[in-house]
Amino acid sequence: MTTLIARNMFSATRIALVGTLLAIAAGGILFAVWSPAREALVSAQERSPRQWIRYLLHRLEGHPRLEAPLVPPLRAAQRHLEREPPSTPLPSLGKGQQPQSLQAPVDGLSHTLPVDSPQGIREALLKAKPGTQIVVAPGLYPFQGTLRLGHDGEPGAPIALRAAQAGTVWFTFEQVEGVLVDRPHWVFENLDIQGVCPRHDDCEHAFHVVGRGAHVLIRNNRLSDFNAHIKVNGRDGQWPDHGQLLHNTLSNSAPRDTANPVTPLDLVGASFWRVEDNWVTHFVKAQGNGVAYGLFMKGGGEGGKIERNLVVCTPHGISQPGVRVGISFGGGGTDPAACRTDGCLAHEHRQGLAANNIVAHCNDVGLDVNHSLGIVLAHNTLINTAGVSVRRPPSQAQLLNNLLEGHQGTRRGAELVSMDNLPLSPEHTVVQADALMLDWVQRPNDVPRLGAVPLDFWRRPRDLVNAPGALR
Repeated sequence: MTTLIARNMFSATRIALVGTLLAIAAGGILFAVWSPAREALVSAQERSPRQWIRYLLHRLEGHPRLEAPLVPPLRAAQRHLEREPPSTPLPSLGKGQQPQSLQAPVDGLSHTLPVDSPQGIREALLKAKPGTQIVVAPGLYPFQGTLRLGHDGEPGAPIALRAAQAGTVWFTFEQVEGVLVDRPHWVFENLDIQGVCPRHDDCEHAFHVVGRGAHVLIRNNRLSDFNAHIKVNGRDGQWPDHGQLLHNTLSNSAPRDTANPVTPLDLVGASFWRVEDNWVTHFVKAQGNGVAYGLFMKGGGEGGKIERNLVVCTPHGISQPGVRVGISFGGGGTDPAACRTDGCLAHEHRQGLAANNIVAHCNDVGLDVNHSLGIVLAHNTLINTAGVSVRRPPSQAQLLNNLLEGHQGTRRGAELVSMDNLPLSPEHTVVQADALMLDWVQRPNDVPRLGAVPLDFWRRPRDLVNAPGALR
């Protein structure tokens, strides 16, 4: 058995090496005849093979004499390194919206306001007082203008907009922002919301959480066909801290035909958010720079926790144009005017935690740290991604107890402490990694439990020693 595993690991390594050598050979030719490639070669040690091949393919565009001999070997290498996800639907692994309402009720909702029309919903959002739950009757509700809130909720007496049962209430939004959350202590639960704009530029957000919209709870919803399903940012010097995004399904039915940011959770500047047990999938940006992120926190905030989520960048077409990154602290950076403090000179995010996440089928890295400090990446499982990137000083990250398929890389002098991380062999570690069938076949060596990560992906308590990755 050991010999077979070693032989198969050698075969996988050989395939990756062949792809890398093809890319290097192409890069060598480019270096000799085309000066812009020199930058890529100089930084090759900081890029994963996937990233480097994609960079070269991009730089070859518009140079037909070079494209003819070099694109075919680069594409062949790319196909070896980026496996196409299975053709069958991938399981949600218990994440995202659940068919039954979550068991723990929201405390402090003492009064019920029933509504059964779009206008009734609009009016209820404006007049509901603390302790009120607006309960929407089953049905389909179309909207073409932003929904606004009239009053603050209070600690111990929030205001809620919810369906009594998930899968019974559908909203369609044909507006740039669906619900503007600019007041504290609101709850949104059990709703199905779809963007139906003919132009993707016109369906930006299902929820736009701004300024005073602190302590929002967005739970057990299904949000589809938006550029940034949940957008969070400051306004007038105030920041919507302490939000919770729990058990939501964030997805798109097609690539987003827009040059605007495509990031299902686009959080800028807010602190102490909890992002847990969500299913985030199919985020492809078809225009502009083509770069899309599943979840990111940036903009000068701190203390964000991203735990137990399932992020599948592309359930099919992994090598289609564009770049997909799973989870990031720092994203692509923030316009200084949008930062919480000092134009983000000190950091994009600090003291953040990403733990027990499963990230799969991304043509770029599964975990990314950009200009962020004190970031802990622990007990995550990466499947068919380019790995982990820590970039742009003063980035500092700890990579602990992860099960990784891909490259661990630092760029531009960033700091990465890596301990007790083991490689994922997709054919032999679990039943079928690409299909998210993750029962152990060859259980990896145990690693010590981390105090900051007492539970696993399914909220099971971890033992004193347990397997690396999201599953104990």
